[in-house]
Amino acid sequence: MAEHADHPAYPVGLRLSGRRVVVVGGGQVAQRRLPALIAAGADITLVSPSATPSVEAMADAGEIHWERRRYEDGDLTDTWYALIASDDAAANEAASAEAERTRTWCVRSDNADAATAWTPATGRSEGVTVAVLSTDAQGRDPRHSAAVRDAIVEGLRDGTLAAPHHRTRPTPGVSLVGGGPGDPDLITVRGRRLLAEADVVIADRLGPRDLLDELPPHVQVIDAAKIPYGRFMAQEAINQALIEHAKAGKAVVRLKGGDPFVFGRGMEEAQALAAEGIPCTVVPGISSSISVPGAAGIPVTHRGVAHEFTVVSGHVAPDDERSLVDWAALAQLRGTLVLLMAVDKIGAIAKALIAHGKSPGTPVALIQEGTTAAQRRVDATLATVGERAAAEEVRPPAVIVIGDVVAVGAATLPNPAE
Repeated sequence: MAEHADHPAYPVGLRLSGRRVVVVGGGQVAQRRLPALIAAGADITLVSPSATPSVEAMADAGEIHWERRRYEDGDLTDTWYALIASDDAAANEAASAEAERTRTWCVRSDNADAATAWTPATGRSEGVTVAVLSTDAQGRDPRHSAAVRDAIVEGLRDGTLAAPHHRTRPTPGVSLVGGGPGDPDLITVRGRRLLAEADVVIADRLGPRDLLDELPPHVQVIDAAKIPYGRFMAQEAINQALIEHAKAGKAVVRLKGGDPFVFGRGMEEAQALAAEGIPCTVVPGISSSISVPGAAGIPVTHRGVAHEFTVVSGHVAPDDERSLVDWAALAQLRGTLVLLMAVDKIGAIAKALIAHGKSPGTPVALIQEGTTAAQRRVDATLATVGERAAAEEVRPPAVIVIGDVVAVGAATLPNPAE
């Protein structure tokens, strides 16, 4: 290959579906490369006397055919592509020589300069494969190529790298996107990408507001908290806004805090859209019920302390006839209680739990504006939490955790709010 060393590689995409591919060697290199070859639909034969457990599992699952022996001359007959990655130098040389004779494109993990093909650093994002090769044939830097790949793929996935579609556009409809607990970095990759492709965004007050500043100027942002018709009609007005913009052919994102289906009325919106025949995509989000306690150093479960956790809406007081919560049953549970939307009712909730048998000394933590720069934590007991919440002027949004797990991380993890 010396005579070719001064020239850069020619990039090309190999279509290997149904075509014979031979991999020599069943070690770590094969373990990394095989999944992509399997995904490409290649007819793969592995030639190796041994293999890693993961590679063996691929053979057991029928994804590859495994010849449990050393390489032999003729193994590359009728082969389109070969990956030479064994720890036997002589076998690698022989297989590479056969590939040269039979004009089979061949990658070598032990000696890239002796190969006829190089494996680029690849990544994928929603219909696009990014492949990066160094153009400097004499000074190839695989780590640099991987870093460039990662930067491009991450930008495409999170929407920070603008790459609008020209031949096709996102299908008009509505995406119900869970924005997570507040920190803009905690929205899902898919949610952030859909935001970048939206024509209209209808956003909740509790959604990750910082992400709205990243949207292009043409995107219409509607504050769901300010949709007209008053509080009683608010949800119906939101539903109608979703329907109207979707019917106008817009790609609409309904940006919600936490997860759309965890006390988020996401199903009500999905049902309203379905009734109008409007396509709806649900993108789950990280629920504040587990992420906010975690950000404050509280595990909702812990071995030997809590084997269960229960998430409860506290927007209705225990003595309210509209309440659907069995507070008597909750008081008997030994696990963790996580309360959402319960700041103004926590005093009444605590009294109800104590009245039904919960220990007054049970630890309680209130985490206000969790995962954001304004996060703060207030600790109390079930007996004192009502007074503490009032004295410390705890305001929504706040997540309240009740149970022995509150004290578990106190000596291990610092309170980020301090």
